[in-house]
Amino acid sequence: MKYKLVAMITLVVALTAWKSVSAQTAEITIMVNQAAVSGVSELAAGYEKATGRKVVVDFVATGQDQKIRTDAPGDLVVSFITGFDQLIKDGKVIGPVVEFARAGNGVAVKAGAPKPDISTVEGFKQAMLNAKSIGHTNAGTGPYNTKLFQSLGIYDQIKDKIKIITGKLVAVAVADGDVEIGIQQTNVIQPVDGTAYLGPLPPELIEYGHFGVAVRNVSKNEALARDLIRFMTSPEAAALLRKGAMEPPAR
Repeated sequence: MKYKLVAMITLVVALTAWKSVSAQTAEITIMVNQAAVSGVSELAAGYEKATGRKVVVDFVATGQDQKIRTDAPGDLVVSFITGFDQLIKDGKVIGPVVEFARAGNGVAVKAGAPKPDISTVEGFKQAMLNAKSIGHTNAGTGPYNTKLFQSLGIYDQIKDKIKIITGKLVAVAVADGDVEIGIQQTNVIQPVDGTAYLGPLPPELIEYGHFGVAVRNVSKNEALARDLIRFMTSPEAAALLRKGAMEPPAR
């Protein structure tokens, strides 16, 4: 009887240890910055619901490159597609890089301010001409705006009222009164307290930033990481990305 009791206790301990190891193995960490955190957070929640596996979204507002360079723990990294060339060259990710999302720019004004109709090319153009000040960044999809203003033939007319926003979100700059109207990625510019989101740029004017995901060189869960990548590019992922104000890539 004593032998059976000891055997049972040993079995329980063994099963508990197995469950603990299994739970640790099933946890996947994905590193992401501001540009894609909204969509990645929705995808992570969807994957957890579908599989029961834990996904840790490691949101890095600044310093993501430093964490990657110093081999901080983690399984996946999300970045603009163009940002992966150097990571592959440096051996910091294991290919392939898989495109899973895209995002264009949207427009916001201060809450309570007049809301110009920017749904058409002419409406957007007029809103830019009428604005007392315009804010955007020079990071991510920010540089697209200069080319956009030039293509619309209004850059010379508005260049002196353009303010490059640093150190805060463009929408926060709008809410703070730094600029009258702001342009930034659709998933970053909304929702922000103190602002009203006018919508995305007209379809004819949108230039998309494209996002990829890849397995990190330090991953201890490569098989599970690749399973999450498959989910991120599955048909089910489209609705989750849109919930995060992003889109699946054009296929």
